[in-house]
Amino acid sequence: MRIVVTGATGHLGRLVIEGLLEKVPADRIVAVVRDPAKATALTARGIRLHTADYSEPHTLQGAFTAGDRVLLISGSEVGRRVPQHRAVIDAAREAGVALLAYTSVLGAPTADFALAEEHQATERALTASGVPYVLLRNGWYHENYTENLAPVLEYGAVVGAAGEGRVASASRADYAAAAVAVLTGEGHAGRAYELSGDTAWSLAEYAAMIAERTGREIVYNPVSPDAYQSVLTGAGLPGPVAEILADSDTAVARGRLAATSGELSRLIGRPATPLAEAVAVALHDLKGITGTTR
Repeated sequence: MRIVVTGATGHLGRLVIEGLLEKVPADRIVAVVRDPAKATALTARGIRLHTADYSEPHTLQGAFTAGDRVLLISGSEVGRRVPQHRAVIDAAREAGVALLAYTSVLGAPTADFALAEEHQATERALTASGVPYVLLRNGWYHENYTENLAPVLEYGAVVGAAGEGRVASASRADYAAAAVAVLTGEGHAGRAYELSGDTAWSLAEYAAMIAERTGREIVYNPVSPDAYQSVLTGAGLPGPVAEILADSDTAVARGRLAATSGELSRLIGRPATPLAEAVAVALHDLKGITGTTR
């Protein structure tokens, strides 16, 4: 049995590969990548590559074989992902894979925010395909926030349109560990896992956490969705991306990403990474830039 990971050179894919290497021999792992030049570290460790692009279905021929277990990591090109994902599902079905796990979004069936729509469509395509499947409905990543700490420290404020809504986030490493557990374990076919952190938090609490860690005054500045979208475009994000992010913040305000089912910690066999730990790591990484951290 082979384990095939698509998007293997992305942030999540690399962590999944690392976790798999702790469980199975490298020659049983196949990394599907768009640019093999970015995967030299994988081939150096004995992992096989298949070069393919979700947008070019013919490149997926030969990526999968009968009996494979496959992780389909959702694409990054919002607005183009449904046909891309269908191409992978079709190739997996034709090959006769044993299992296809898909990284969806928390609460997908009832999610009412724009970012969920392509996940919902992909879930429908996958469950109708006849391919044995697992749905990994990932909540928000800590890194959605901690990778953007520099402007928070520069301006002394966390800005968002989430109101008093709460987020049950976890680290990328946690979600990667869940994928590894499914790909290497048994009894997961047909399951839909609602994956999130163990504790939900608000942006005001996040700001207070950064303030406590840095000794600086950091406040939460709640704004309207339109104002938040303007902040994001002013920071250089394309308009459509800013619109989706602002819409996602309103989903947080409505409590759509606050669920704490405990399924993530049960699946990985340990507590999910606390936000405070992720903040501490991110601040340490920024220390040379920001100056004052504890």
